Amino acid sequence: MRIEQHPILNFQRGEKLTFSFNGQEIASYAGETIAAALHAAGIRELAKSPVLHRPRGLFCAIGNCSSCLMVVDGQPNIRVCVTKVRPGMKVELQQGKGDLK
Repeated sequence: MRIEQHPILNFQRGEKLTFSFNGQEIASYAGETIAAALHAAGIRELAKSPVLHRPRGLFCAIGNCSSCLMVVDGQPNIRVCVTKVRPGMKVELQQGKGDLK
């Protein structure tokens, strides 16, 4: 689900790596954001709204909104749209208001 060719842009992928998302191994490339890797893996729900628990997906992709906050290596409230993947990192959905600090 990644764009492989583009008439104007040249994609230079880093080395292949994997990380964990909710216990599932996800393939990625060095230099790619967590959100991009999840999107490429078919994962579209990145969070739930705090009050009504409705699904939230990628929205701004520049770190300004809170639609992609997740727990990364035990640290809550990480914006995965701007956080690059690292080999072996552990990413989890954030469960709601109790995880916010």
